[in-house]
Amino acid sequence: MRYLVTGGCGFIGSHFVRLLLTEDALCEVANVDLLTYAGREDNLDDIVAAHADRYCLIKEDISDAAAMKNVFRENAFDAVINFAAESHVDRSISDPDRFVQTNVMGTSNLVGLAREFDVARFVQVSTDEVYGSLGTGDVPFTETTHLSPSSPYSASKAGADLLVLAAHRTFDQDVVITRCSNNYGPCQFPEKLIPLMIAKAMSDDLLPVYGDGGNVRDWIHVVDHCRGILAALKGGEPGAIYNLGADCERTNLEIVREILDILGKPESLVSFVKDRPGHDWRYAINSAKARNELNWESKHDFESGLRETIEWYRSRG
Repeated sequence: MRYLVTGGCGFIGSHFVRLLLTEDALCEVANVDLLTYAGREDNLDDIVAAHADRYCLIKEDISDAAAMKNVFRENAFDAVINFAAESHVDRSISDPDRFVQTNVMGTSNLVGLAREFDVARFVQVSTDEVYGSLGTGDVPFTETTHLSPSSPYSASKAGADLLVLAAHRTFDQDVVITRCSNNYGPCQFPEKLIPLMIAKAMSDDLLPVYGDGGNVRDWIHVVDHCRGILAALKGGEPGAIYNLGADCERTNLEIVREILDILGKPESLVSFVKDRPGHDWRYAINSAKARNELNWESKHDFESGLRETIEWYRSRG
């Protein structure tokens, strides 16, 4: 099998490339990544060194139609797995057009090329944020939950998902969409909550927490998420959506306090700041469909996973 992974130098994408190369000794992986601020080649240094004959990096922008057409023309891919995306909500508020360009136009370009070049399967890696916000007592998101995105980021991902589903319904293209809850683990760029708070705490800086810290997220270890994507790639039904979560709801303040406790830092480092616009209150994922149809489940315990994540960042200074 020859796979095209887009955004494979980013946090989640690099873990997926690692999973493919280590668990499928016969596969080849072409990684298209523009290497923007959050994409780092060194996320894959060790695995690439061990499997250099089965891996190549192509520095391109997925929204560049001509460049990507050359990539597809020069290769014969069995599947495309699209991780490439602008993903930071705060950045989407200050520069929404960039998110539309990458997340919507880039995805449209990829799914069209996959169809043109007869790629057997297209996997769109999405997010639970497309569903919008839950109240405290609301039931978790399912795959049929109405889309109600709150930010330019989540709106752009919802638009991309709809284009992918339209390709299935209009052209009978084999597509699968996965939607995950918040990821954590090694290699995450320190603009997201957990790595940012780890970095701030290790430097004895103030830890900025939006509002009162009561916003709730469902947290999943990145390796569990990647195994879910792989299961959807291998066994998902054409046109299906699969939610991937870990039933691990925590408030932002609980996460911050746990990080401070593990690092032995005082809670006085917490600094409550003005809430961001359109800040969703709660995300929670119902993963029953993925468990039943894909035989997948989240296996990492959050407390031990968080400790291992903190140790990874601490070992790198």
